[in-house]
Amino acid sequence: MAENLFDFVAQQLEQSSGLDRLASRGTLRLALKNAGLNPSTAKQSQYCVVVERVLPGELDSRGVKEVRAICAALIEQIHNAPADPSGATTDVDGIFDRLAGG
Repeated sequence: MAENLFDFVAQQLEQSSGLDRLASRGTLRLALKNAGLNPSTAKQSQYCVVVERVLPGELDSRGVKEVRAICAALIEQIHNAPADPSGATTDVDGIFDRLAGG
């Protein structure tokens, strides 16, 4: 299971693009950097914009085929991902729920 949104998106990119793990993570990191975003603090909506507008160029430059289809699928997966793909919560109620076994 992905630890955070960056890991989740990178895993989805790896599975759909044919890039290996390192290349997928690096490509996504570069796309976020080019958009002026930090991978660990970017929100789902920001990831969607990067995948729509920046990532296609990065994937094209790496010879990935069917870039539009890959990016469209990634955007849908990001929309459907939980805010924190690890399932961890940092709000007080969530912490107490986990401590209580709920």
